[in-house]
Amino acid sequence: MLKMRNILLAMIMLRLLSATIELSAAYMMHYFNDIKTAIRINAILGLVGPMILILVTFLGLVGIRSEVNFKNLILILLGVTLILLGTR
Repeated sequence: MLKMRNILLAMIMLRLLSATIELSAAYMMHYFNDIKTAIRINAILGLVGPMILILVTFLGLVGIRSEVNFKNLILILLGVTLILLGTR
């Protein structure tokens, strides 16, 4: 039970980190007030978002691996892969 709670806490913290990065990027876009700079900042966000998605999904799968059969784990991983490929 403690391990599940720690995994959930790590997932929550990663999402909070992601939200903080997004809000900081929005502030920086407003601060610099330049479209070219905003595009550069947005490009960096394009790298951070998928990494957070992969990390949170990985942690979630580690947390539920004993409750989900192998076939469903493969389907979940395939779904995440398709999301990443579809948003390229």
